[in-house]
Amino acid sequence: MGDRKGVERALAEAEELTVRHRPPGGLTSCISFAPYSPARTLANAATAHLALGDTQRVLECAGRIDDLVERSDSAWSRALVRLDVATALLNGTSPDVEHAMTIGQQVLSAGSGPPIRSVVQRVGELNARTAHWREQPKVREFAEALQTWRATPQNQLISKVCDDDTVV
Repeated sequence: MGDRKGVERALAEAEELTVRHRPPGGLTSCISFAPYSPARTLANAATAHLALGDTQRVLECAGRIDDLVERSDSAWSRALVRLDVATALLNGTSPDVEHAMTIGQQVLSAGSGPPIRSVVQRVGELNARTAHWREQPKVREFAEALQTWRATPQNQLISKVCDDDTVV
């Protein structure tokens, strides 16, 4: 976290490994022992750049894999990339709050069963980053939709676990 040179080194190594092992195309699963596809490596790179506050690189990485993300069989892989983009849109000198909230709403309405923990965490992070714009209608709508989403039976337990810092 915050180690830009370390992130760049790790991403370069991941890209080299991805090329060397010639993995399958598409957006491979993030929870697999098989090599990551180039698209999965870029999805992870977007997340790493988000942690560094590098909005442009997040949008570049996500843009390069947008078609594959849209065609992915994994609703949660799609959600994670979209949440990274939405959160990145709130950074910088000219945040695009409405676009970020539209993406956030799309993630919440996508459904597909109980979410994985990282989706719940990133939705919460997106919501937390909107504190500065709480009076904007799109932000209020997103916060209300998030509250409803968290209250559904399939999401209640995982949301509780993610809110509890003592649970790993």
